[in-house]
Amino acid sequence: MLKLGEKGAIPQKDKKTYAIAPHIPCGVVTPDLLRKIADVSEKYNAQAVKITGATRIAIVGLKEEDIDSAWEELGLDKGAAVGLCVRSIRSCPGNTFCTIGKQDSLGLGMKLDKKYHGFKLPGKFKMAVSGCHLSCAESWVRDIGLIGKKDGWTLTIGGNVGAHPRIGDVLLEGLDDQGAMDAIDKVVAHYQENAKPGERLGKMIDRLGLDGFKAAVA
Repeated sequence: MLKLGEKGAIPQKDKKTYAIAPHIPCGVVTPDLLRKIADVSEKYNAQAVKITGATRIAIVGLKEEDIDSAWEELGLDKGAAVGLCVRSIRSCPGNTFCTIGKQDSLGLGMKLDKKYHGFKLPGKFKMAVSGCHLSCAESWVRDIGLIGKKDGWTLTIGGNVGAHPRIGDVLLEGLDDQGAMDAIDKVVAHYQENAKPGERLGKMIDRLGLDGFKAAVA
Protein backbone atom coordinates (compact mmCIF):
# COMPACT_ATOMS: atom_id res chain seq x y z
CA MET A 1 0.00 0.00 0.00
CA LEU A 2 1.19 3.50 -0.80
CA LYS A 3 2.22 5.75 2.03
CA LEU A 4 0.02 8.75 2.77
CA GLY A 5 0.58 11.42 0.13
CA GLU A 6 3.04 9.35 -1.92
CA LYS A 7 2.58 10.08 -5.62
CA GLY A 8 -0.08 12.57 -4.59
CA ALA A 9 -2.40 9.72 -3.61
CA ILE A 10 -4.56 9.67 -0.49
CA PRO A 11 -5.67 6.25 0.85
CA GLN A 12 -9.43 5.83 1.15
CA LYS A 13 -11.61 4.17 3.78
CA ASP A 14 -11.66 0.82 1.97
CA LYS A 15 -7.83 0.66 2.21
CA LYS A 16 -7.77 -0.46 -1.42
CA THR A 17 -8.36 2.69 -3.44
CA TYR A 18 -6.93 6.21 -3.52
CA ALA A 19 -7.91 9.78 -4.22
CA ILE A 20 -5.83 12.28 -6.14
CA ALA A 21 -6.37 16.03 -6.00
CA PRO A 22 -4.79 18.08 -8.80
CA HIS A 23 -3.63 21.55 -7.89
CA ILE A 24 -6.13 24.16 -9.10
CA PRO A 25 -4.89 27.62 -8.02
CA CYS A 26 -7.69 29.50 -6.23
CA GLY A 27 -10.24 27.08 -7.70
CA VAL A 28 -10.25 28.72 -11.14
CA VAL A 29 -10.88 26.17 -13.90
CA THR A 30 -11.43 26.15 -17.64
CA PRO A 31 -13.84 24.02 -19.68
CA ASP A 32 -10.86 22.10 -21.09
CA LEU A 33 -9.60 21.32 -17.58
CA LEU A 34 -13.02 20.09 -16.50
CA ARG A 35 -13.22 17.86 -19.59
CA LYS A 36 -9.77 16.43 -18.88
CA ILE A 37 -10.68 15.62 -15.27
CA ALA A 38 -13.95 14.07 -16.40
CA ASP A 39 -12.22 11.97 -19.08
CA VAL A 40 -9.57 10.64 -16.70
CA SER A 41 -12.18 9.93 -14.01
CA GLU A 42 -14.31 8.00 -16.47
CA LYS A 43 -11.39 6.11 -18.03
CA TYR A 44 -10.14 4.82 -14.67
CA ASN A 45 -13.58 4.16 -13.17
CA ALA A 46 -13.39 6.69 -10.36
CA GLN A 47 -15.99 6.16 -7.66
CA ALA A 48 -16.62 9.90 -7.30
CA VAL A 49 -15.43 13.33 -8.41
CA LYS A 50 -15.56 15.64 -5.39
CA ILE A 51 -15.08 19.41 -5.09
CA THR A 52 -13.07 19.76 -1.88
CA GLY A 53 -13.17 22.42 0.80
CA ALA A 54 -9.91 23.78 -0.59
CA THR A 55 -11.52 24.22 -4.04
CA ARG A 56 -9.62 21.34 -5.58
CA ILE A 57 -11.39 18.63 -7.59
CA ALA A 58 -10.54 15.24 -6.11
CA ILE A 59 -10.79 12.10 -8.19
CA VAL A 60 -11.82 9.48 -5.66
CA GLY A 61 -11.60 5.69 -5.73
CA LEU A 62 -8.70 4.98 -8.11
CA LYS A 63 -6.83 1.70 -8.10
CA GLU A 64 -3.16 1.84 -7.11
CA GLU A 65 -1.99 0.61 -10.50
CA ASP A 66 -3.84 3.46 -12.26
CA ILE A 67 -2.44 6.37 -10.24
CA ASP A 68 0.69 7.06 -12.31
CA SER A 69 -1.22 6.88 -15.59
CA ALA A 70 -3.97 9.15 -14.28
CA TRP A 71 -1.44 11.81 -13.24
CA GLU A 72 0.37 11.56 -16.56
CA GLU A 73 -2.82 12.04 -18.54
CA LEU A 74 -3.97 14.92 -16.36
CA GLY A 75 -0.67 16.74 -16.82
CA LEU A 76 -1.34 18.78 -13.67
CA ASP A 77 0.65 19.53 -10.53
CA LYS A 78 -0.29 17.65 -7.39
CA GLY A 79 -2.30 19.58 -4.81
CA ALA A 80 -0.76 19.94 -1.34
CA ALA A 81 -3.63 18.09 0.32
CA VAL A 82 -1.63 16.49 3.14
CA GLY A 83 1.59 17.07 5.04
CA LEU A 84 3.24 19.90 6.97
CA CYS A 85 3.14 22.63 4.37
CA VAL A 86 1.09 25.48 2.94
CA ARG A 87 -2.08 24.04 1.45
CA SER A 88 -3.94 25.41 -1.57
CA ILE A 89 -4.84 29.10 -1.18
CA ARG A 90 -8.55 29.81 -0.94
CA SER A 91 -9.98 32.89 -2.63
CA CYS A 92 -13.40 34.36 -3.34
CA PRO A 93 -14.12 36.09 -6.71
CA GLY A 94 -13.24 39.51 -5.24
CA ASN A 95 -13.76 42.67 -7.25
CA THR A 96 -12.88 40.80 -10.45
CA PHE A 97 -16.41 39.38 -10.60
CA CYS A 98 -18.34 40.22 -7.41
CA THR A 99 -20.37 43.43 -7.19
CA ILE A 100 -19.50 43.95 -3.51
CA GLY A 101 -15.83 42.99 -3.68
CA LYS A 102 -13.52 45.73 -2.40
CA GLN A 103 -10.14 44.25 -3.36
CA ASP A 104 -8.68 41.89 -5.97
CA SER A 105 -8.70 38.69 -3.95
CA LEU A 106 -8.18 36.45 -6.98
CA GLY A 107 -5.12 38.36 -8.13
CA LEU A 108 -3.48 38.38 -4.71
CA GLY A 109 -4.55 34.80 -4.04
CA MET A 110 -2.85 33.65 -7.24
CA LYS A 111 0.37 35.42 -6.20
CA LEU A 112 0.28 33.75 -2.79
CA ASP A 113 -0.46 30.38 -4.34
CA LYS A 114 2.44 30.68 -6.76
CA LYS A 115 4.84 31.62 -3.97
CA TYR A 116 3.69 29.42 -1.12
CA HIS A 117 1.70 26.40 -2.32
CA GLY A 118 3.44 23.32 -0.94
CA PHE A 119 5.98 25.40 1.03
CA LYS A 120 7.35 23.25 3.87
CA LEU A 121 6.67 24.52 7.40
CA PRO A 122 6.65 23.10 10.95
CA GLY A 123 2.90 22.49 10.79
CA LYS A 124 -0.10 22.45 8.51
CA PHE A 125 -0.68 25.96 7.21
CA LYS A 126 -3.68 27.47 5.43
CA MET A 127 -4.26 30.85 3.78
CA ALA A 128 -7.38 32.53 2.45
CA VAL A 129 -8.11 35.79 0.66
CA SER A 130 -11.55 37.41 0.83
CA GLY A 131 -12.44 40.46 -1.22
CA CYS A 132 -14.77 42.04 1.35
CA HIS A 133 -15.86 41.89 4.99
CA LEU A 134 -18.26 38.99 4.32
CA SER A 135 -15.15 36.79 4.20
CA CYS A 136 -16.55 34.19 1.81
CA ALA A 137 -13.16 32.46 1.65
CA GLU A 138 -13.36 32.01 5.46
CA SER A 139 -10.27 34.12 6.09
CA TRP A 140 -11.02 34.46 9.82
CA VAL A 141 -10.41 30.74 10.37
CA ARG A 142 -7.16 30.35 8.45
CA ASP A 143 -3.58 30.57 9.69
CA ILE A 144 -3.27 33.64 7.51
CA GLY A 145 -6.32 35.51 6.28
CA LEU A 146 -6.74 38.61 4.17
CA ILE A 147 -10.01 40.57 4.16
CA GLY A 148 -10.53 43.31 1.62
CA LYS A 149 -11.86 46.67 2.73
CA LYS A 150 -12.19 50.01 0.98
CA ASP A 151 -8.89 51.26 2.40
CA GLY A 152 -6.93 48.06 1.76
CA TRP A 153 -6.33 44.64 3.27
CA THR A 154 -6.85 43.53 6.85
CA LEU A 155 -4.42 40.76 7.78
CA THR A 156 -5.51 38.16 10.35
CA ILE A 157 -3.35 35.41 11.81
CA GLY A 158 -3.82 32.23 13.81
CA GLY A 159 -7.29 31.15 12.77
CA ASN A 160 -8.28 27.52 12.27
CA VAL A 161 -11.23 25.15 12.25
CA GLY A 162 -11.32 21.62 13.65
CA ALA A 163 -11.94 20.17 17.09
CA HIS A 164 -10.75 23.38 18.76
CA PRO A 165 -11.62 26.23 16.37
CA ARG A 166 -9.95 29.61 16.73
CA ILE A 167 -10.88 32.97 15.23
CA GLY A 168 -7.85 34.79 13.84
CA ASP A 169 -6.32 37.85 15.47
CA VAL A 170 -6.07 41.11 13.53
CA LEU A 171 -2.40 41.86 12.89
CA LEU A 172 -2.44 44.78 10.44
CA GLU A 173 -4.97 46.87 8.53
CA GLY A 174 -5.03 49.18 5.52
CA LEU A 175 -2.40 47.24 3.55
CA ASP A 176 -1.93 47.52 -0.19
CA ASP A 177 -1.11 44.38 -2.19
CA GLN A 178 2.65 44.65 -1.76
CA GLY A 179 2.31 45.53 1.91
CA ALA A 180 0.16 42.44 2.42
CA MET A 181 2.70 40.20 0.67
CA ASP A 182 5.58 41.67 2.71
CA ALA A 183 3.69 41.20 5.98
CA ILE A 184 2.81 37.61 5.11
CA ASP A 185 6.45 36.88 4.34
CA LYS A 186 7.37 38.09 7.84
CA VAL A 187 4.59 36.05 9.49
CA VAL A 188 5.64 32.88 7.67
CA ALA A 189 9.32 33.43 8.51
CA HIS A 190 8.57 34.06 12.20
CA TYR A 191 6.39 30.95 12.35
CA GLN A 192 9.03 28.87 10.60
CA GLU A 193 11.67 29.94 13.11
CA ASN A 194 9.63 29.62 16.32
CA ALA A 195 6.92 26.96 15.94
CA LYS A 196 7.25 23.54 17.50
CA PRO A 197 6.95 20.51 15.18
CA GLY A 198 3.30 20.09 14.22
CA GLU A 199 2.22 23.27 16.02
CA ARG A 200 -0.35 25.43 14.21
CA LEU A 201 0.19 29.18 14.09
CA GLY A 202 -2.70 29.89 16.49
CA LYS A 203 -1.22 27.55 19.09
CA MET A 204 2.14 29.26 18.74
CA ILE A 205 0.53 32.68 19.24
CA ASP A 206 -1.27 31.42 22.35
CA ARG A 207 2.01 30.05 23.68
CA LEU A 208 4.21 33.08 22.97
CA GLY A 209 1.67 35.88 23.14
CA LEU A 210 0.12 38.09 20.45
CA ASP A 211 1.97 41.24 21.52
CA GLY A 212 5.32 39.56 21.10
CA PHE A 213 4.29 38.26 17.70
CA LYS A 214 3.21 41.72 16.57
CA ALA A 215 6.50 43.19 17.73
CA ALA A 216 8.48 40.52 15.90
CA VAL A 217 6.81 41.08 12.52
CA ALA A 218 6.17 44.84 12.70
